[in-house]
Amino acid sequence: MTHYNFNQSVGRRNQGSLKWAQMDEQVRNLPEEIVPFSVADTDLPPLPELVQGLKTFLDEMVLGYTGPTKAYYQGVINWFNTRHNWQVKEEWLIPTAGVVAALYQSVRAFSEPGDGVLILSPVYYPFRAAIEHSDREVIASSLVVEQGRYTIDFDDLEAKLKNPALSLMIFCSPHNPVGRVWTREELTLVDRLCRKHQVTLVSDEIHFDLILPGFEHQVFSTLSLEAQWNSVILTAPSKTFNVAGLQTANVVIANPDLRKNFQAQLAKDGQQLLNCIGPKACELVYRHGALWLEEFLELIEDNRLYFETFMVKELPQIRVVPLEGTYLQWFDCHGLGMSDQELNRFLVHDCQLFLDPGNLFGKEGEQYQRMSLACPKTDLSRALERLAAGVKAREERM
Repeated sequence: MTHYNFNQSVGRRNQGSLKWAQMDEQVRNLPEEIVPFSVADTDLPPLPELVQGLKTFLDEMVLGYTGPTKAYYQGVINWFNTRHNWQVKEEWLIPTAGVVAALYQSVRAFSEPGDGVLILSPVYYPFRAAIEHSDREVIASSLVVEQGRYTIDFDDLEAKLKNPALSLMIFCSPHNPVGRVWTREELTLVDRLCRKHQVTLVSDEIHFDLILPGFEHQVFSTLSLEAQWNSVILTAPSKTFNVAGLQTANVVIANPDLRKNFQAQLAKDGQQLLNCIGPKACELVYRHGALWLEEFLELIEDNRLYFETFMVKELPQIRVVPLEGTYLQWFDCHGLGMSDQELNRFLVHDCQLFLDPGNLFGKEGEQYQRMSLACPKTDLSRALERLAAGVKAREERM
């Protein structure tokens, strides 16, 4: 028995949705059933308890300057403890206006202009933007594919961490876009190498609640006291409960020196307070959202299985990268025999399929695509049928 409705999407064309606007800019007058699968938010109805809780809040609230409440802090701390066995003190928590903002602030707080900042590529594209826009140098260690699964090239990673001009590593866990949930052994080695070469690690764990069956996420700072002291953890309810528009994140920093540096950067950026609705929403979803999340994860797993089965049967020339965490399916289109430009034009104009091109995430993502599976299966099915029909028609023309 399901308690929440994941069978129907909400059309967001008139809501100011970025991904819907981007889709409409590319192709005009699309049929009603065409929906985007790009930006990592969903078109599913929100958690009802969130909607009702915010209505009650707005009925009672004066919308003046507002700081985090005890109830907010306790809701975050309880969620971390219950879901991740992660014991966090209130003073470690720094609310910020979203994880992307926290990425920029972290780069500027923990490195100097001209420093190298290391990433594992392909990776979420704001990582590069935060480094480049802060006058730092992107140092990329390419992930490698072994038996169809992405892994870290630890020899290359250490060779780059040895660079004396490199002061910071930004890590993605679980990894966007390749969908890896890193093992404890992998995390431990990353931690050891960073501390060996005196490199601070910032771990973006925004998808840490979205772990599929058979896999287990470990928060980086829970590896050891040493890892906790050398790491900054970026979290948010935004992907878990589709509240990205409220721009509310929680940065967790146990080390008081790192925390002081981060808070000083917030002051330089003029960030003093969040909007008063975001923290309340965070408190509400963490208090009431456990069952919703379980059913959401069932939807993602069901769509993952459907996607893999469809590709094996209908489009074997496309290689599906196993999805372990997040709801973002990464897949290899080299077998279609198109350049990046041809592939993107084909998907948009021949298939009316609006995804994230893999090259957004780095050169390692060329001829890959990223597709959100956080949608009703009917939307996914229609999209994949259009893709299969487009590939068939193209092959018949050649």
